[in-house]
Amino acid sequence: MDRPPTMKDVARAAGVSVMTVSRAFKSDRSVSQQTREKVREIAEKMGYVFDSTAANLRSQKSGFIAVTIPTIDNGNFSDTVGSLSAHLNASGLQILLGYSDYSIEKEEELIEQLLRRRPEAIVVTGGRHTERTRRLLKQAGIPVVEMWDLPTDPIDHVVGFSNASTMEMMVDHLVEQGYQRIAFVGGDTVWDTRGADRRRGFVTGMARHGLSGQARFIAGGKPPISMRQGADAMTELLEQYPDTEAVICVSDPAAFGATTECMRRGLVIPQDMAVAGFGGYELSSISHPTITTVDPRPMDIGSQTAKLISFLLNSAERHEGSKRVEISPVLRPGASTMR
Repeated sequence: MDRPPTMKDVARAAGVSVMTVSRAFKSDRSVSQQTREKVREIAEKMGYVFDSTAANLRSQKSGFIAVTIPTIDNGNFSDTVGSLSAHLNASGLQILLGYSDYSIEKEEELIEQLLRRRPEAIVVTGGRHTERTRRLLKQAGIPVVEMWDLPTDPIDHVVGFSNASTMEMMVDHLVEQGYQRIAFVGGDTVWDTRGADRRRGFVTGMARHGLSGQARFIAGGKPPISMRQGADAMTELLEQYPDTEAVICVSDPAAFGATTECMRRGLVIPQDMAVAGFGGYELSSISHPTITTVDPRPMDIGSQTAKLISFLLNSAERHEGSKRVEISPVLRPGASTMR
């Protein structure tokens, strides 16, 4: 065959209709697994490549979901995207991923570009956006899911948790262990809105225990906060507030850096300084001592977001109000805070 094989050629060779071939490549449930495998095997032998673009133009469906995250360097976001992708793939959907670099202005540009590609739904990280971003998403005419947060004024649908509440939970844990002079190490709150919410939760938790006067703050720098920045922040903390008993870091990598800096200085953890983090990273469980952390369940955020999107795209109830799926983070105590 001198010309490239067509869908009709595959259909003729497989003894099925052209529509069946199309449905086999789109993982349509109306086609049996046996037929799908037969069609794809014949297509592979013939060198046929399914033209999804043309098929999507006919059906007015792009077949992909747009997703924005701050960075792929963060293991939690990677886990969320991995879980989200795996569950969407089972529905025949693909992800088009973009990075905002923790900037809501960059997120605005990114979302405008993604919407031009006609996604079937869009997932954004966090609940704080520019006014123009909110307007673009509200006028998009497709399902919008904000994840990793519980905004008080959601654009559409939400899958997430309260970042502020996780830090209140951590303050409660430290106070129960007898600590009072507690510090918070976070990033630049202009960039990291979820980090800002954690700091706000820290302030609220300290006030609830009557310890507002014992709160100390150290800025770790632009997010994501690295181990090196965590170590530097601990140095600054010890210089400014040498009587500090415990420190909560905005992330586990920062907490690991703070821990190693304490050990470098000969401080015993937790007797001389208790250290806690956030993220539930593997790093926290293999550190010595193990680091107390909050597991935000990133894979569950991804799977629940995928489940919600599938429901919204296939249900007549998609226009019956916003859906709110709350994820419950888990406090995982480690040796770094337990007296």
